Amino acid sequence: MNVAEVIQLQFIVTDESSAIQWLRQELSNKPQTFQEIHPKFMREIAGWSKHEKSLELSELLKQNFLCDEGTDRWYVPDPNKAGDLEKLRERALLREFEEYRASTQRKLKIFRLEAVRAGFKKAWQEKDYQTIIEVAKKIPEDVLQEDPKLLMWYDQAVTRMGGEAERG
Repeated sequence: MNVAEVIQLQFIVTDESSAIQWLRQELSNKPQTFQEIHPKFMREIAGWSKHEKSLELSELLKQNFLCDEGTDRWYVPDPNKAGDLEKLRERALLREFEEYRASTQRKLKIFRLEAVRAGFKKAWQEKDYQTIIEVAKKIPEDVLQEDPKLLMWYDQAVTRMGGEAERG
């Protein structure tokens, strides 16, 4: 079967899901900068459902797409490229770590160890030693002691902060 022309599907953007679909379609044609996408996005969301919480374009892009750091262009992650998938995975882990950091619970009973590792690594890179110490206090002592990477980041953070941190 020969197709002379592919008809572009039109999405009516009414909520978060349809906004992501529209962005996926828009960015699969070619990667674009925020400035290129924004005016088109604003036109598309005119039909946003009244009961739906409105979302910022920047948030939708950060949560669902990747940005080429060199060109500042957003693109659809390629599921066949391990690097793209790893960036998305790391971003999801860091979001989860942020939830642990912000949690008012004294102790986290259930958590993803990978999220804690990713969070400690990022905090270490940013020299945010206090965050490492605070989250370490929320995880069980045996988990911290049995994980060489977590223990290294924690011990180094305590050292950099200038002394012993009381583990609650």
